[in-house]
Amino acid sequence: MPAEDPPFEDLIAGTQRTAVHLEMRDAYAPADPSFIAWQGGPPYDRTQREADWHALIGGARARGVVFRRARIISEPITPYIRFEYDVTGSMNITAGEQVRWLPRRRASDLALPGNDFWVFDDRLVRFGHFAGDGAGLGHEMCDDPAVAKLCAMAFEAVWERAIDHKDYRPA
Repeated sequence: MPAEDPPFEDLIAGTQRTAVHLEMRDAYAPADPSFIAWQGGPPYDRTQREADWHALIGGARARGVVFRRARIISEPITPYIRFEYDVTGSMNITAGEQVRWLPRRRASDLALPGNDFWVFDDRLVRFGHFAGDGAGLGHEMCDDPAVAKLCAMAFEAVWERAIDHKDYRPA
């Protein structure tokens, strides 16, 4: 495992071909101002957040990097997943990501790593660690080829079954 955890922006900048992201939780970042505002809390302007994401992903897309994101979700969906679904078009799709959704009941026979992850160019994995309520606890980098292969295969298995964002309707 690499000794350092490079900033996410550096990982994207170093990606040449593909970046895939598997999300498997039903809640993330309970203190996220965007989520709180979406729930009817204080107004929060996501314009800068989206612009930053679009610039980061757009720059890599311009280099030819393909971004795919798959989300395994419980149904009926949680409020946080509804929020993610509602902002996926403006946040992820507009940035150039491909996004698919897989109801958890359709993932029972898939072998999956225990944590969410990103895989960059099929060689470098960034695992995300979260508390029970979805609060982020940090990340762990792994460049072990066997782990990268395991995660890439798990992602592909999910991707094959998952429903494209344009076709998925939350239960």
